[in-house]
Amino acid sequence: MRIVIGEDSALFREGLARLLADAGHEVVGKAADAPSLLVAAEQYPADLAIIDVRMPPDHTDDGARAARQLRARHPELGILLLSQHIETRHSVELVASGRFGYLLKDRVLDVDDFLDALRRVAAGGSALDPEVVTRLIGHRPPDDPLSTLTAREREVLAMMAEGRTNVGIARRLWLTERTVEAHVSSIMAKLGLATSDEDHRRVLAVLVHLRRAAPGGG
Repeated sequence: MRIVIGEDSALFREGLARLLADAGHEVVGKAADAPSLLVAAEQYPADLAIIDVRMPPDHTDDGARAARQLRARHPELGILLLSQHIETRHSVELVASGRFGYLLKDRVLDVDDFLDALRRVAAGGSALDPEVVTRLIGHRPPDDPLSTLTAREREVLAMMAEGRTNVGIARRLWLTERTVEAHVSSIMAKLGLATSDEDHRRVLAVLVHLRRAAPGGG
């Protein structure tokens, strides 16, 4: 897999590049700020871009904004945001377009899971950090459909957001596949998602809570 990295911390950037190289991937470009990342992505065609949300020059959401520009220019490019912070303003649109992941930086320490997330995103799937999802669906107003989900349903939704299949969720939560299917059906019903396309329903379920968590979401 050919990968471009956008990360302002030299130590983290080089460590990540070494990890990826050791795993057999090719790091074709590295950038320390958002403008340089956009240039690198044009110069070195890649399968995946790994981007820090907060980068120079503004150190706010420069990386996330660069990710949106890259998605507009290169719809086939997998994008994985890495951050120590939760940002939803730009990620809502990105997750809807597919080939997108959003992980907290400490998830890199679980190397196998991290590399698996990269493969899923590059292949057209999603990989949303369960901690991010859990925070996003917590503290809801009483009339929010997400507030009707049980604790177990929230766990299942978090793993759906990671891009896990029902089989994968069952293994992670030590449940039977049939039990997971029941939880997924309940989640869909509570969120009012009645479309017949199962994959589309899973994406919509994730989008429901992301849109409600985004600034101005209702």
